[in-house]
Amino acid sequence: MSNSELSEYEIESGKIPVPEEVQDAIKTLLKWSGDDPEREGLLDTPKRVARAWKEYCQGYDEDPAKHLSRVFEDVGGYEELVLLKDIPFHSHCEHHMAPIIGKAAIAYMPTTRVVGISKLARVLHGYARRLQVQERLTAEVADAIWEGLKPRGVAVVIEAQHSCMTARGVRTPGVGMVTSRMMGTFLEDQRSRKEVLSLMGYG
Repeated sequence: MSNSELSEYEIESGKIPVPEEVQDAIKTLLKWSGDDPEREGLLDTPKRVARAWKEYCQGYDEDPAKHLSRVFEDVGGYEELVLLKDIPFHSHCEHHMAPIIGKAAIAYMPTTRVVGISKLARVLHGYARRLQVQERLTAEVADAIWEGLKPRGVAVVIEAQHSCMTARGVRTPGVGMVTSRMMGTFLEDQRSRKEVLSLMGYG
């Protein structure tokens, strides 16, 4: 059953039916990790894990760009920078399925259309709720805004910590990864790029 066939209430309240083969797969992982899936504390864990992953991956069953379909054209001639920063998000890396926790700054330079600022966050969350790499996430958000709003420029900067590096492997906590994508005027004009990065807190 896809997420699109489930209500938001079912996903968030844990009412999703979990197929036996999914539960069995999680039990196998628990055994392989060294624990006993039949012990009391783990009896309901396969269902909990399965339902959690349905929620983590809600983004597969939506088109995040659809949030940009409702625009406002009566903006009083405003053509300057629109910036939403410090947007928290969580995702999971596609290599280890480990959490990615971070924040994003999204900016665009409008032409004749603007969008409600909450929609920028919804675009980010829609793409983040998939298995990801940070570079692709950054590009997907920027490309969606570029195509959806046809602005003069788009700038997206994402800063995140990756549990696949902080909790395993080299085990280096406190390390943040920063990625950016500049389009239009922010790519072509150094002054505009410097301004937007400064307002984002990276100047």
